[in-house]
Amino acid sequence: MRVQDILKSKGNAVCTIIPEATIADAVGVLHQFGIGAVVVSHDGVGIQGILSERDIVRAFHDQGVSDLLVSDIMTKDVVTCSPRDRVDYMMSLMTEKRFRHVPVVDSEKLAGIISIGDVVATRVAELEREAEALEQFIQYGR
Repeated sequence: MRVQDILKSKGNAVCTIIPEATIADAVGVLHQFGIGAVVVSHDGVGIQGILSERDIVRAFHDQGVSDLLVSDIMTKDVVTCSPRDRVDYMMSLMTEKRFRHVPVVDSEKLAGIISIGDVVATRVAELEREAEALEQFIQYGR
């Protein structure tokens, strides 16, 4: 299974925010859409960064509540993936690097975003299908 399979079922809509937005604006977007991260983009195509709940919490702890901008605390070195990347690879990468959201880039354009929840749910469904196929094979010899 590949990242493109996740995007087929979840869609490729991505919430973005401009780097000059305030953290209050970003928190509003996260709350409004019930998401844990927002891609930072001037145009909704390129990626300047990613801002997660974790980034906001860390900044508030370190710097206090102030007039911070998204660009002040976003993660600038964004790890992205391709729609053709394998889900099991993404699961291990996200676990190893300890991040929960990865923008999907296709032909140098933002094409979606996946979360660790998407990856785990997809992998569990894949394992269930494999187990069912093995059970059918054992039971019926097919």
